[in-house]
Amino acid sequence: MKSKKMLAAAIGAGIAPLLVVSLPAGSASAHGYISSPPSRQAQCAAGLVPCGSIKYEPQSVEGPKGLMSCSGGNARFAELDNDSKGWKVTPVSRTTSFNWRLTARHATSTWQYYAGGRKIAEFNDGGARPGATVTHQVNFGSLTGKQKVLAVWNIADTANAFYACVDVNVS
Repeated sequence: MKSKKMLAAAIGAGIAPLLVVSLPAGSASAHGYISSPPSRQAQCAAGLVPCGSIKYEPQSVEGPKGLMSCSGGNARFAELDNDSKGWKVTPVSRTTSFNWRLTARHATSTWQYYAGGRKIAEFNDGGARPGATVTHQVNFGSLTGKQKVLAVWNIADTANAFYACVDVNVS
């Protein structure tokens, strides 16, 4: 009798991790940021600019859809909104690749890019789940010089989005 209980416990312990892995992910599973050109949170994570807790979780700049702030309205990451913090500016060409690093993937509605007070690009994923990295070719049109790009990853099945700001100099 005792050996049957031990066997049942051992089987249960062996199956539990498989069940956890096979369950659907919740809405908090989506996380990501722009790694190249280096976003403000990537610069914090690399120690290029002194920052608070964003240094340890650059992928966590999440907030309600429709915001226009680098912090995504998240008070913990408010220093990302500070334009005078000494962010490194990356020289880029008129058409530039923006590379997202996703630490967890989630169904995506759209990716949006804003600069100069207007939307400069949008990519519609129609609810698809991205891979571990996503790259978009963004054309700046007539914009030149120093620009702050706000990039937004809109999640398809939640009311939230992920935000990243990238400081560039368009030649």
